[in-house]
Amino acid sequence: MAETDDVQRARPGFRTVPSTTARSGNAGDSAPRPRNRKRHRPREILLGMVFCIPALAGLGTFVFFPLVQALFLSTRGTDINGNPSRSVGGQNFAQLFTPEFGTVLLHTLFFTLFVVAAGVVLPMALAVPLAQRLPGMRVFRTLFTLPFAYSASAASVVWLLMLDPSMSPVNWLLELLGMDAPGWTTESPWALLTVAWATVWVASGFNLLVLGAGLAGVDEDVLEAARLDGATGLRSFFSVVLPMISPSVFFVVVTTTLTSLQALGQVQVMTDGGPNGSTSTLVFSIYHNAFENGNNNYGLASAQGLVLLVVGIVLAAIQFGVVERRVHYR
Repeated sequence: MAETDDVQRARPGFRTVPSTTARSGNAGDSAPRPRNRKRHRPREILLGMVFCIPALAGLGTFVFFPLVQALFLSTRGTDINGNPSRSVGGQNFAQLFTPEFGTVLLHTLFFTLFVVAAGVVLPMALAVPLAQRLPGMRVFRTLFTLPFAYSASAASVVWLLMLDPSMSPVNWLLELLGMDAPGWTTESPWALLTVAWATVWVASGFNLLVLGAGLAGVDEDVLEAARLDGATGLRSFFSVVLPMISPSVFFVVVTTTLTSLQALGQVQVMTDGGPNGSTSTLVFSIYHNAFENGNNNYGLASAQGLVLLVVGIVLAAIQFGVVERRVHYR
């Protein structure tokens, strides 16, 4: 009678030898298995391309095509109708190395610095008290954020009426203080300062909303801990509150910089670049050379537009490369 396998394994000294099939199977299990790469079906690839078409069409229409067109026009001369006529090489860029264009860049620099500084500090000074939970604060928040609803042209008309010599409340207050009112839009450098202030007034409404939202998100427990450690008043604001809302502040700085660089309606409505070009910024100079008074000098305007692009890229690199390092993201 044959013994079963269990009885044979129970005998002392008995060794089971794995079969060839088992050894080969174990060796195969220990070997690395090839990864199964998922192959995309042509239908999925086509569907992804279809979804990308709207975004690519927008970029091509509003970014790449205007950039290529500006590069082309900057090397061409234009006829009386503004049509590209002949190649002029770098003559349009050579016209930028003049004292007149340097003055335009200085006006743009002063205008941008004033708008960014005042457009961030003033809303911050208003947002801190408005963030307090006191009766009537909602009304004041609404009043101070109303300029956000104004367009640049409407805000310019408002300030022209506010500073009109025949009916200006600002001039009336200065007369009560025994001071002579300057020519706000007819004298230099007051004209550029007036246009910059109108821009600050428009930008402050939006900036107040952003900074107010940032202050509303500050954790009360952190402020209480800071007060227990002895940080009060300005020390608490600069050491605790400001770092916590630094992302909102950085966002406001970037957007206000773009607003100041693109300012056109204020200059056109309030001063039209005057007096004697003292309020001519880079964007207004581009508009003047390309469209105003039938100039149609699209070549020079395109060269100036490329300079504006370079200025924007440099400012963005500075802001994101230097300023953003001081931003504390939570």
